[in-house]
Amino acid sequence: MLYADIAFVHVLQEIIEILGTLAFAISGIRHAAAKHYDWFGGFVCGIAVAIGGGTLRDVMLGVTPFWMTSPLYIVCTLLAQTIVIVFSRSLKKLDNAWLAFDTLGLALFTIAGIQKTLSCGHPFWVAITMGCITGVAGGIIRDMLLNKTPVIFQKEIYAMASIAGGLLYWLMMESGVNVAVTVVFTFLMIVVIRFMAIKYHISLPVLKGEK
Repeated sequence: MLYADIAFVHVLQEIIEILGTLAFAISGIRHAAAKHYDWFGGFVCGIAVAIGGGTLRDVMLGVTPFWMTSPLYIVCTLLAQTIVIVFSRSLKKLDNAWLAFDTLGLALFTIAGIQKTLSCGHPFWVAITMGCITGVAGGIIRDMLLNKTPVIFQKEIYAMASIAGGLLYWLMMESGVNVAVTVVFTFLMIVVIRFMAIKYHISLPVLKGEK
C-alpha cells in the first residue's frame, strides 16, 4: 500500500510539472510576443519561466534538475510556442489570457515544489519555501529578460498566494487528507487568491522611502 502511495505521488508530481511547464511557457511566450520578440526570443522567455524555478529548486535540493531527466519539458515549451503562433489572433482577443496561464503555472509549480521537497525528506517549512521558489523564480527570470519589474516585487498578491497554498497543503496532509484531494484544494486556493486579489485590488502595504 505504501509503495502504491509513493508511486501515485510520483506520477501525480510528473503530471503537475508537465502541466505547469506548458502553462508557464505559454505565459512567457505571450509576454515576449507583446514585446515583439522573434520566435527564438519567445522560446527563450518561455523556457526560462517554465524551468527556471524548478531548476533553482532542484539545485538547492541537490538533485538533477527535472528538465534534464526527460526531453518532454522542452517539447512542452515548443508546443506552447506553436499554440501562441497558430492561435495568436485568438489569444490577442483574450487580454487576460497571459494572466490565467501565469496563475495556473504558479499553482501547479507550487504544488510540484512542495511534493518534490517532501520526497527528498525535508521538513514542511522547507517544502513551503521551495514551493514558493518553484512557483515564482521563473517569472522573475522572465521579467528580467523582458526588462520589466518582476511581478513578485509589485503590489499584486503573487508569492503570498503560493505560500498560502503551501500552508493549506501542510494542514490538509497533517489532517490525514488524501493527496489527490489536497492537491485539488491547494490548486484552487492559489488560483482563487490570485484572481480575487487582482479583481478587488488587494495588495500588501507598500514600503515608504525617505522623502
